[in-house]
Amino acid sequence: MDMNVPNSLTLARIAMIPIFGLVFFLPVEWSNLAAAVIFALAAVTDWLDGWLARRLGQTSAFGAFLDPVADKLMVAVALVALVTENPSAFFALPAAVIIGREIAVSALREWMAELGKRATVAVNVIGKFKTGAQMIAIILLVYGAPLLGLPTVALGMLLLYAAAGLTLWSMIVYLRAAWVVLVAEPRHDAGQT
Repeated sequence: MDMNVPNSLTLARIAMIPIFGLVFFLPVEWSNLAAAVIFALAAVTDWLDGWLARRLGQTSAFGAFLDPVADKLMVAVALVALVTENPSAFFALPAAVIIGREIAVSALREWMAELGKRATVAVNVIGKFKTGAQMIAIILLVYGAPLLGLPTVALGMLLLYAAAGLTLWSMIVYLRAAWVVLVAEPRHDAGQT
């Protein structure tokens, strides 16, 4: 395992996950602000660790594995926390779409890597826009109070639904890219797994 600056930032982001969860549910007036700051810091480290890895030539297999895991865990915990605080289909639908897509695409990437075709489902520009929209949406929703007269919850929900739409679109792009490989793979006997 390479313990360089980018990997250290990724590990710090993972350490922020339980802190975020604890702070989000604290019964104090400032918990939403503090949880939003923690999530925003995690979002910044997500961008920063990748940028530093490329800039400093410190990319590693460990970082390539751990970075997306950290991102998915942080987003999933934040979405589950938001749905717990706002138990409605209106909140649950985009959260389920985003979390479900992350699981499906991660499984697809793992399978494609096993076939030696991981590049077929590499991150694309749609995924970058989806990530940006969902990060801003979650920050606004976690904060949850008007900010400079702006309705953060309404804006956050709009961005969360946009992120869910981009999530589905990017999943379709990944599935279409992988389809050629998937249909070309030889089939196993029904008794094999």
